[in-house]
Amino acid sequence: MSSTTVAAPSRWERFKQSDFLYYFRKDKVAMVSFAVFMVFAVSALLAPVIAPTNPYDLSTIDIMDSELPPSWMEDGDSRFLLGTDNQGRDIFSTILYGSRLSLTIGLLAVGLQLVLGVVIGLSAGYFGGRVDSFLMRFADVQLSFSTMMVAIIVSAIFRTALGSELFAQYAVVMLVVIIGIAEWPQYARTVRASVLAEKKKEYVEAAKVMGFKSPRIMFRHILPNCLSPILVISTVQVANAIMSEAALSFLGLGLPVDQPSLGSLISIGFNYIFSGSWWITAFPGLVLVTLVLVINLLGDWLRDVFNPKIYKG
Repeated sequence: MSSTTVAAPSRWERFKQSDFLYYFRKDKVAMVSFAVFMVFAVSALLAPVIAPTNPYDLSTIDIMDSELPPSWMEDGDSRFLLGTDNQGRDIFSTILYGSRLSLTIGLLAVGLQLVLGVVIGLSAGYFGGRVDSFLMRFADVQLSFSTMMVAIIVSAIFRTALGSELFAQYAVVMLVVIIGIAEWPQYARTVRASVLAEKKKEYVEAAKVMGFKSPRIMFRHILPNCLSPILVISTVQVANAIMSEAALSFLGLGLPVDQPSLGSLISIGFNYIFSGSWWITAFPGLVLVTLVLVINLLGDWLRDVFNPKIYKG
């Protein structure tokens, strides 16, 4: 007799046959949102290649080219597709570089929120008792203030402690820390709720009987079963972090003028919008709104996919 061996399907084959990809192909809004987001992400990543000029290189900037309208308008210059700002920088180039900064800050800030929130949420949910009460009351106190208020307070503390020059030098890192500190309670509450449901299950009791220590049970057994809500909230938090960075930069508490982000570009152009140079604010604002919109749409789709009670196909 001859025995036949059936090869196990590869990860790629399993992914192609998964419900996740099936629902993604079926949802046109999710597909369009993902495509638009990838266009933004790839354009931002390849900004040094795609951008006609480098807004960080002062030798390429001519103040005589300031406030030029888009190329299709009267007095427009074909060198500047979307016009120039008050310093003579190409708006299209600054949007590409600004999108890269905004996405970088958003992703890194969410990473910091994730680490803080997961550790605190796991600890609160798993240990319970006084540990849970203390950590969650601390989170509740922070949630009683708006995210922007917390971010402004933390930003003011850092500026006072480090000085304006040092803060500007490490502005990206500072914004990541500020936004990360301001929004970690969202993760902590979500993870805690999942842990409270998971720790009552048999596999956790079995791990305790086998003598596994608490950190191993928390991170190797419970945490993998809490990834679905974490993934959903991460998508939404990226959009929130980008908006927080834009708001801080608009208020003058974010990136310096020589490091253009979408928020700082909008802030710069706001002073000129009533003088007729509307494009300095309009195009970065349109990009920011579109970017946040598609990320939120992807987050809503992920929430529905991971919740079969809601998703209707």
